[in-house]
Amino acid sequence: MLAASEMRDALPPLTQPFVAHASAAALADLAARLAQTRWPTALPGTGWNYGTNLSFLQELVTYWTQEFDWRKVEAASNAYPNFTTDLDGHRIHFLHVKGKGAQTIPLLLTHGWPGSFLEMLPLIPLLTAAGPVSFDVVVPSLPGFGYSAPFVAPGGSSFVVADLWHQLMGRLGYPRYGAQGGDVGAGVSTWLALKYPASVIGLHLNYIPGSYKPYLKPGEVLSPEVLAFQKTAADWVAREGAYGAMHSTKPLTAAYGLNDSPAGLCAWIVEKFHGWSDQGPDGRWAFTKQELLANVTLYWLTQSIYSSMAIYQENGRRPLAFGPDDYVRVPVAFAQFPKELPTPPRAYVEKGFNIQRWTSMPAGGHFAALEQPALLADDLKAFFATII
Repeated sequence: MLAASEMRDALPPLTQPFVAHASAAALADLAARLAQTRWPTALPGTGWNYGTNLSFLQELVTYWTQEFDWRKVEAASNAYPNFTTDLDGHRIHFLHVKGKGAQTIPLLLTHGWPGSFLEMLPLIPLLTAAGPVSFDVVVPSLPGFGYSAPFVAPGGSSFVVADLWHQLMGRLGYPRYGAQGGDVGAGVSTWLALKYPASVIGLHLNYIPGSYKPYLKPGEVLSPEVLAFQKTAADWVAREGAYGAMHSTKPLTAAYGLNDSPAGLCAWIVEKFHGWSDQGPDGRWAFTKQELLANVTLYWLTQSIYSSMAIYQENGRRPLAFGPDDYVRVPVAFAQFPKELPTPPRAYVEKGFNIQRWTSMPAGGHFAALEQPALLADDLKAFFATII
């Protein structure tokens, strides 16, 4: 086994080992703020229709103060090799876990909002296990999320993050690699495939970015199927898109309160885990309270809610709108989970993506890596087995 100094010497330039550890003072401050929560009065019988359910949130905050263990979250994360590295002046946190197969495929997994790198932890043992297809898994935290530093100037869109991720994979010794993503991660991964097709072996998505627009020839008429999808998407935005409008226009205004109140932050994030995830016939979620609060507490401790919301505004300035020469030519797989946000018809997606595999999943929603890690891992293995 290498000594610690030898391990440091073996790391790529500008890369350092990282260990997650919140101070006792930070955890005590969190507990004190939770104890001082001022609760609103909710209208009776409204459930989740007006926002995060009051009784659920009060129950969750009680669990947060009495049973939740942040040190378990740190231990689960630190069980894998964590690093930080400098990419064009941006400090980026990432996990790098080598596969156990005789031959492995480098795979870059990118999360979205309101998730984090913690979403990907259940996937790692499934993807790195020995077998016909095994992966070297790289899980970075988006800039301004978790332990990655935020951008210090405007312009930090998914388009820009794709360049940073390409640098990261090159620094780790992977000239060619696969990419997978959902939510914001789907946009980053798509830009990677568009900008670096010689390096991206294959692209796997479980979400089609909302700003996606393929190039349409002059006079091209959209099919009734696409028009129906556009209406469905518009109806969804009218019901559920208030958060996106805030993030895309005035994220700092909301951030003052969310960065100051852990209960408020929890309500903002947990509403999405409730609304965008699959639930069983008995109404039970796929997430435990520990999993929900792990993600929320990461946002709290790193004070990353504003910087994570700001990418919406940046992506609004650089949407995934394809020009006449834009087409994802690398092989693409799409995993369609039933409780995902509105998904365009396959024919519309194929106008911009070289779809080689389209899987309709039996269960799961927007947070696929956390909700249905086995289904997602199996689909990744099946897809990459056909293109290597």
